[in-house]
Amino acid sequence: MEQFLQDAKNSSRVLAEISGSEKNRLLREMADAIRTNTMNLLEANALDMREADLNNLSTALKDRLLLDEKRVEAMAVAVEEIAALKEPVGRILDGWITENGLKIEKVTIPIGVIGIIYESRPNVTSDTAALCFKSSNVCVLKGGKEAENSNRAIAKVLQGVLERNSLPKSLISLIPDSSREGVAKLIKMDKYVDLIIPRGGEGLIKYVCDNATVSVVKHDKGQCHTYIDKDAKMDDAIKIAINAKVQRPGVCNAMETLLVDSIVAKEVLPLLKAEFDKAHTELKGCANTKAIIDVALATDKDYDTEYLANILNIKVVDGVEGAIEHIVSFGSGHSEAIVTENIKTAELFLNAIDAAAVYVNASTRFTDGGVFGFGAEVGISTNKLHARGPMGIEGLTTYKFKIYGSGQIR
Repeated sequence: MEQFLQDAKNSSRVLAEISGSEKNRLLREMADAIRTNTMNLLEANALDMREADLNNLSTALKDRLLLDEKRVEAMAVAVEEIAALKEPVGRILDGWITENGLKIEKVTIPIGVIGIIYESRPNVTSDTAALCFKSSNVCVLKGGKEAENSNRAIAKVLQGVLERNSLPKSLISLIPDSSREGVAKLIKMDKYVDLIIPRGGEGLIKYVCDNATVSVVKHDKGQCHTYIDKDAKMDDAIKIAINAKVQRPGVCNAMETLLVDSIVAKEVLPLLKAEFDKAHTELKGCANTKAIIDVALATDKDYDTEYLANILNIKVVDGVEGAIEHIVSFGSGHSEAIVTENIKTAELFLNAIDAAAVYVNASTRFTDGGVFGFGAEVGISTNKLHARGPMGIEGLTTYKFKIYGSGQIR
């Protein structure tokens, strides 16, 4: 592991010498290589899907794991979109001249070597590798064991492009020891690794945060809520709630709990249940919800659970203050939404809720790097420092000060 990471650290100097236009050319070549190798990637993914069936993985996890031709094409397009982004390195963020004549520039630079630990979704391999390469960072990747064949095949395609262009494949690589012991070593290698980005289940995030000596930007669980206010357009509210839960339940920006203003609960809950029944959503609710519609009784443990499945909690609350109180208790700082036509209520919610993304009259499903215009993301950061929300290209840079003098001494 140490030799592997030392090689990664050494190769970062190679990246520093590659121009922005050359990086973009290589990224476009990587996108073409992904397309050319579609059948190889699908064959590798089929091995993972077979194992998933044998291990009785949930439907939601298998959906995250699955690659088909459409998803492989989306991977290639994401790499091309990253290539088209403006160059993130070498931008002058600020500049000034001091009283003694020193010219100071604040300039963006890469972070260095970034370790990314993730689960299930194979497209994360190409997305994060491309983002790191574009921002002149070396990436060392640790995907989930359930996607091992897919991840290895994708990495091989990207490394093939590097090698054909006489570049070290250590610029984009999978860690040699993907066991728990290997992860334990990786997150303590602060001599070689500058940042760890874990994205996955609650247990993984907690383990990394508790044990890492390398700096961590965490992609924590998506305990997302939608609140339907008494002043909501009910047609919009139902449409937004259904989309936030049902459109793709197994992702972190899907809604896990629906909050409903007590004033409109009797009106809207039966309508919501009819739509969720059509989508075969398993519903749980508080006692007040249960008094209106037929649902299982929800507990505090349910309200604190990220299901990543077609299961939804419902709670009747006393207005926007009740919704805010519930989100403060159970939210994870990911994405929260209010449906209302009352501007004052909307602004109260926006200002009171401490989350990376806060929506008015829209689905939480939009919290995504591509949707936000970042090309792709390495994760949805629930940190407050140094990056928050969809962590795209700018989140993978830091800065330094360049100072130009003319003989000044102090």
